[in-house]
Amino acid sequence: MFHSEEQRDFPLQSNMTDVAVDQTDPAGSLSSTEKEPDDLIEEKTQENPPAGAEEEGEGAAGGVYRYIKEDLFTSEIFKVEIQNLPKYIGFNDLKKFLNKHGINPHKIKLFNKQTFAFVTFKNQEERDKAMKAVHGMQWKSKVLSVRLAKPKADPILKKRKLEEEVEGGQPGTKRAAGSQEVEENEEEPLNIQIANAVTPLWNVPYEEQLKRKEKEVEGVLQKLTREIGNNNKAMLPWIFVQKEKFNKMCCPLEAIRPSPVQTEYRNKCEFVIGVGADGEDKTVGFRLGKYKGGSCAVVSPSETTNVSSEAKRVVQGFQQFIRTTPYAVYSPETYDGHWRQLTVRTTRIKQTMAIVFFNPQKLQEEEINELKRNLHQYFTEGEGKEIGITSLYFVRMGQRTSAGTEDLPCEHVTGEEWIHEELLGLKFRISPHSFFQTNTPAAEVLYSAVGEWAQLDQDSTVLDVCCGTGTIGISLAKRVKKVIGIELCQEAVEDAKANAEANGLTNVEFHCGKAEDVFPTVLNAVVSPSVTAIVDPPRAGLHSKVILAIRRAEHLKRLVYVACNAKAAMNNFIDLCRAPSNRVRGAPFRPMRAMAVDLFPQTMHCETILLFERVDYSSNTAI
Repeated sequence: MFHSEEQRDFPLQSNMTDVAVDQTDPAGSLSSTEKEPDDLIEEKTQENPPAGAEEEGEGAAGGVYRYIKEDLFTSEIFKVEIQNLPKYIGFNDLKKFLNKHGINPHKIKLFNKQTFAFVTFKNQEERDKAMKAVHGMQWKSKVLSVRLAKPKADPILKKRKLEEEVEGGQPGTKRAAGSQEVEENEEEPLNIQIANAVTPLWNVPYEEQLKRKEKEVEGVLQKLTREIGNNNKAMLPWIFVQKEKFNKMCCPLEAIRPSPVQTEYRNKCEFVIGVGADGEDKTVGFRLGKYKGGSCAVVSPSETTNVSSEAKRVVQGFQQFIRTTPYAVYSPETYDGHWRQLTVRTTRIKQTMAIVFFNPQKLQEEEINELKRNLHQYFTEGEGKEIGITSLYFVRMGQRTSAGTEDLPCEHVTGEEWIHEELLGLKFRISPHSFFQTNTPAAEVLYSAVGEWAQLDQDSTVLDVCCGTGTIGISLAKRVKKVIGIELCQEAVEDAKANAEANGLTNVEFHCGKAEDVFPTVLNAVVSPSVTAIVDPPRAGLHSKVILAIRRAEHLKRLVYVACNAKAAMNNFIDLCRAPSNRVRGAPFRPMRAMAVDLFPQTMHCETILLFERVDYSSNTAI
């Protein structure tokens, strides 16, 4: 939740995430239901504001720009507009172009079929460097120009300002029609509104949900087929044959595997704390809409189908507790208040972890300690005892003062330090920060398929990249000679080591660090005749350095890619298959089979497995 590794876990409110372009930032990362000023820009949008005048407001110090304060970090302060871009360029084209010239943007915002883009930076030095380098530069016969750009207005304050204009009879009739639409939607019962927001497919029969997801993956594979043809001409004869066999796809798409459970399947939920849609203060639940859409209203999860009954009990009990305290709810508009978020993790063996996020503001240490003592008392001796929390943590979440995504320290309040889960007959411990698939029964289906596709034997070495608590590698360890795991989160690595020991495994090792830093070294040190990589990266996919290291390692013949967002991972797939070049060395891979596994019933999300095999140029049937 607070670090890059966690972003493989789709948020509970799947339609409420502001997508940051800098996915190492995906985005810092607060709860998907929380908002920080930096999250007000999306990677791409259908909006079409006039160039150079993205928003109007009352000045950078107040009004709709009130969030820009000296003591808060937001890259909106360091924002430029690049004009006269070549036609038909995409986000990745622009990012690669800037990187090539030593420029590191924080976020990029492109507009379809427009020749301008907004780019933000982490500080003034980076911004000024970019302006100096890019202004007057030629790209594809176009001479670029750069100018400072206005920051984006706070959505809540902008919406309120427009509503005031409409009520006052000022220009804004177009918005008035939109407001009427919102009012009509608000007439629906709150349980229907929140179901539509959190589980948009809640009223679609499950078989139909599976068909839709399979169709989505089919579209991804058809696009990948076209991209392989565009980026590796040597594969065109093979692509032609494959398309004829598999409905314009480069490989067979096997039948989607359903989740064994369709309701109450989430073992991790992130709840925001705010004013309820019913007017009740200190409500714990989910937002009805995105902050950038101008919505802060919160609704209880009591009737959401994918939240477990255990998590709902924790929410109810915690809500009861905070309503007895004098501390206000944190306001994303004014940055005042204290209570921010509650994360609940549960397991099949009936263990429950609660993580409370609190903004201390200017409270004295003794007052915070007293609050923690009260929390401890409430959940161990008081009214909350019956809820059965086995692990309770307290996190101080202040304002961000940099673009960094350092893990917020968790203060242990009561109970055990970890919760434990059983998966495929193995035992796993889970820390507050550690990644663990959110649907345990479906994760067993996913990992079983991964093990089957990897075609392992006792001579195999498995490289488990972005391994989290080690679930995939540990589940395969008894079949192979060695498992090497790589993971960014230190807590998860400690969990993985403990999990290997708890399951009596001695042929497993784990390395902590960014995959792009650790993987090339680890890969070069492997001297096994049979090396298979299994990657389960965050939503944005693997860093390009990891892909390049995979391509260079000719002894790595097989790769199983587990994508929680196959569209976002498309560039990884293309780079695995593209023709060799000065940048991309080593024989390419090609996709051999694909399958979707449904880990997120009632939503459009699913996991996609792709098996890639190295092209053998020594064989006459290579292509």
